[in-house]
Amino acid sequence: MGNTRLETAILIAGPTASGKSAVAMDVAERLNGVVINADAMQLYADLNVLTSRPSRADEARVPHRLFGCAPAAEAWSAGRWLEAASAEISATWQAGKVPVIAGGTGLYFKVLEEGLSPVPAVPDDIRDHWRERLQREGACTLHAELARTAPDDAARIEAADGQRVVRALEVLQATGKQLFDHFAAARQTSVLANAEVRRVALMPPREDLYRSCDARFEVMLECGAMGEVERLLTQRLAPDLPAMKAIGVPALAAHLADEVPLKDAVGLAQKQTRNYAKRQMTWIRNQMTDWPKVDTPEQALEVLLT
Repeated sequence: MGNTRLETAILIAGPTASGKSAVAMDVAERLNGVVINADAMQLYADLNVLTSRPSRADEARVPHRLFGCAPAAEAWSAGRWLEAASAEISATWQAGKVPVIAGGTGLYFKVLEEGLSPVPAVPDDIRDHWRERLQREGACTLHAELARTAPDDAARIEAADGQRVVRALEVLQATGKQLFDHFAAARQTSVLANAEVRRVALMPPREDLYRSCDARFEVMLECGAMGEVERLLTQRLAPDLPAMKAIGVPALAAHLADEVPLKDAVGLAQKQTRNYAKRQMTWIRNQMTDWPKVDTPEQALEVLLT
């Protein structure tokens, strides 16, 4: 990125209600940092309460970027977030500050570090050829062929994973390059490619996390979540937009339409929050294997600041 010195970036991941926002602010305060949002729902301006976006006091304490930057009528992709986040990270370095990227959307961290691989579309005839061979010969035979022609791909794909074996073979035939090479090229385009990156994932004990999830939804109600959903509904947006599917929106909308009692709506939203937190932890365990994992915000600070 034209930097003569090694820039630093801090990455803080974790499930909802794990305390990562507080850690991000502490780190930003100590390192002259800027907190950059890596949570898909905190992007939306109309979801202030239901996504626990930083308060005005938080924003006065340290600068925050990409929070509430998109109207609910838009649907941001990972690619669009990556473009915006990369620009914010570069601007933060330019200002002599440290970017502290924090959030619960694991895919955002993946594309930030690995880039978006620009693998060209594979022609239908090539795709059909390899699918037919998979049916006829089986995954292990094709994996042996992959090991001969694309050893880097074969080393990363299980012999029994027919879909991924076929994907690697069709890309190799269509482009003349291994999938590994496409991904390596994408990684070099990452804004973090030449930075010193410090990472931590907050993974509290499950029961503690679930209690926090339940308590946090009660606080959201006290802070005006119902009114937020009411205002969102007046926009008459398409129900498949991300903001309309945000946890708490469908449940409270059902209550506002007199379809369910408040108690049931709250119980459903709390259950969905717990399920979402569980999925986030599964992603972190499976996809972020080399990240340091900690139980508490105090441990997270220790990892990042020492």
